[in-house]
Amino acid sequence: MKNRFGFDWSPEKGMRIKGTRFWMRPQLSRRMLFRHAASAVGGYFLLPSRPMETIAKAAPTTIGTAKNVIFVLLAGAPSHVDTFDLKEGAWTPSFLAPTPYGDLRWPQGLMPTLGGTIADVALVRSARAWAAVHQLAQTWVQIGRNPVSGLAKIAPHIGSVVSLELGAAKQQLLPAFVSLNVTTGPGPGYLSPENTAFYVTGLGGTGLPNSTHRDGQAAFDRRYALATNLDSEQRVDAPRGTSYLEMDAFNDEAKRLMYNDAVKIFTFDTDTRTRYGNNAFGNSCIVARNLVRSNVGTRFIQLTLGGWDNHSNIYARNTNLELATRQLDLGVGNLIDDLRGPDLDKTLIVVMGEFGRTVASLNTQNGRDHFVQQSVMFAEPVSEGAGRSARRMIPDRVLRIQAGRGIAKSGRKISRQPSTRHSGSTGLPSGMMIRSVADLNTFRSRVRTSTDPSTNSGARHAPASAG
Repeated sequence: MKNRFGFDWSPEKGMRIKGTRFWMRPQLSRRMLFRHAASAVGGYFLLPSRPMETIAKAAPTTIGTAKNVIFVLLAGAPSHVDTFDLKEGAWTPSFLAPTPYGDLRWPQGLMPTLGGTIADVALVRSARAWAAVHQLAQTWVQIGRNPVSGLAKIAPHIGSVVSLELGAAKQQLLPAFVSLNVTTGPGPGYLSPENTAFYVTGLGGTGLPNSTHRDGQAAFDRRYALATNLDSEQRVDAPRGTSYLEMDAFNDEAKRLMYNDAVKIFTFDTDTRTRYGNNAFGNSCIVARNLVRSNVGTRFIQLTLGGWDNHSNIYARNTNLELATRQLDLGVGNLIDDLRGPDLDKTLIVVMGEFGRTVASLNTQNGRDHFVQQSVMFAEPVSEGAGRSARRMIPDRVLRIQAGRGIAKSGRKISRQPSTRHSGSTGLPSGMMIRSVADLNTFRSRVRTSTDPSTNSGARHAPASAG
């Protein structure tokens, strides 16, 4: 008869016979010891009123109003201490024009348009990347796991997950996941092909590129019908598996975009293009705005802006940091302004790079090198009753981020940590990383600031006085 450890103590096995040799007696192996120790520890966490229950009860109540995501990837890793977490010192050039918005110091010379939307912006300065290598970290941010791990090849892009959760392929005009300004990226992983990104480049305001046939619509319709007839047996009976059915669905989705007067999203005038900066990134911001407004089925929009890898001459005029931030400022600043209202109420805007840049003094090449600490900007609506002042409190709701693990979930409001004029790596408590509910609660308790109306001075579009 065996006990719970798997040993047979019955007399017929000789276990109770006097004089049995010691090496024949039951012994607890290391494997058995660790098995039962792990079961005991795991069971302790699952008992009522034990740690797991406490952690579950600590989960914040999410608002969950966002129906769209606009994810702006700043490829190349921007210098957070020159942008979203401004730190001033002898290295700070005058053209950054640091300006106070309440307790917040902002590079007004680089990003004046975004400065005008400061009441709609939440800054998380304690984000920390999992790697400081460009391609590795960029992929990590988008799939939420180590790209060199065993399952990384089947890990879906966060946009593909949103497409699966919120998309409705048969009712929508455009794919649920649209990626602008790049031609490739992480795929849908183990999800179906319909959740892959729809990549669009060459946006000039004249319509969707490659949506017309060189020989005209009549020739296109005739050739499409011929191709359909030739492949009909493969598509109907699918003798070679589901690949033909997936290709058939892909072709049908693409055909809906050809010669479709309803696709006005990619058409915009010269004045709008000029207001957004008259460049590829600005044009993609216009398309993102139109996608949200038109409600044609797209739920996740990714924009990519490069030019941030400034290892040398970071403060050179009209290039490097200045050039990249001005494109970002005009594009995202006008995007927030145009969406303000019901469209912004249902849209989450996330702006981040793959990691940050070294702080304090510049390197020997007058640049900044890779650094895992970084800052993330979120744009979200402000309730009208709260006013439009440059407040110390983050408006309405804030997002809890796990840097390098993809886009975060919505939480409740937390306080903005006042910016400090020193060379530290972050404006938040030193070394603070928000990676769990417990970290979030610790963060909230350590950086909460007063909500006294007397501290909320300053108009929304005007920086607070320097007094």
